[in-house]
Amino acid sequence: MTLQRTKTIRSLILICVGVSCIGIIFGFTGNSCVIQHIAIMNDLKIYEETLNPEFCDDMVEKINLFNDDCQPQVEILDCG
Repeated sequence: MTLQRTKTIRSLILICVGVSCIGIIFGFTGNSCVIQHIAIMNDLKIYEETLNPEFCDDMVEKINLFNDDCQPQVEILDCG
């Protein structure tokens, strides 16, 4: 009786851990556009403070990659 109960508890724990891992993986991959958008918005604030032309070029590249894959479209910076 005790051995069967131990196997049942062990199985439940393994199932819970497996479902949690799958949920975490899907959570990160499903919201990658949201995370990228937030990162770009934060980087835009930093750029507005520094006005570093090299940083602007990097930002334009990130924005182009984001606009290719995700919505909403972010306006591309004019580094000139």
